[in-house]
Amino acid sequence: MQYSRYIDQMKREVWIDSFPERIISLVPSQTEFLIELGLGSRLVGRTRFCIHPKEQVAAIPNIGGTKNLHLDQIRALKPDLIIGNKEENTREDIKILESEFPVWMSDVNDFDAAVSMMLELSQILQKQDTGQKICDELSKIKKEIESKAKRFAGFRVAYAIWKDPWMFAGRKNFIHSMLELAGFENCIAAERYPELQTEEIINLHPDYIFLSSEPFPFHGKHFEASKKAFPGETLKLVDGEAFSWYGSRLLHFSAYLDQLESELKA
Repeated sequence: MQYSRYIDQMKREVWIDSFPERIISLVPSQTEFLIELGLGSRLVGRTRFCIHPKEQVAAIPNIGGTKNLHLDQIRALKPDLIIGNKEENTREDIKILESEFPVWMSDVNDFDAAVSMMLELSQILQKQDTGQKICDELSKIKKEIESKAKRFAGFRVAYAIWKDPWMFAGRKNFIHSMLELAGFENCIAAERYPELQTEEIINLHPDYIFLSSEPFPFHGKHFEASKKAFPGETLKLVDGEAFSWYGSRLLHFSAYLDQLESELKA
């Protein structure tokens, strides 16, 4: 068996089988990208949050949640390569796994880092042509988004990701970068995902409070409860996958922004 040396996005040295045939993905957006590359038959494990594309992931064994992996199940699958992410997987799980298997880690905080991740994985998995086509299209889409960013300029938003306690997307994360790329202003000054009181958000006077469809399910009864928590504020349910999935789902981000623009004008 031949191995090749790579440096992942966390600057870790990883020795990987030159043609890994048994791959486990620990991140939903990256699982979707790997299938887009045509690697569905080589995926032997994925998390329960890996839900796209539905038919293909249904046939791949579930090895737990992104932050509560079933390590014994992973060992039984004997992977040649595990693909994880700095933010979505726990340091403890990765430390154990990397002592037993090759683990390549992504660290994605903006659109360009997402593209780099996809290019690097395409090379590792010998799918350079397909990966390059996807990334070339993403470069066009990014320019398109930037050219339309003025339509949302001046809109100050607070992007909620959780309720009880209320948590919001602050700065230095992928959601923040996507809000800015689209033209919105994130009114949360703190970094990462701060826990904030409703009064603190109201005092920021956002134009919109975005309630993400994931990880917390803000639709239905939760949306109605949120209206009571923020009386007088303009609340909008937004597609969490559009703002937080950093794989090939980015191909649909520009179209989603067109839809969002129409909804905000309605």
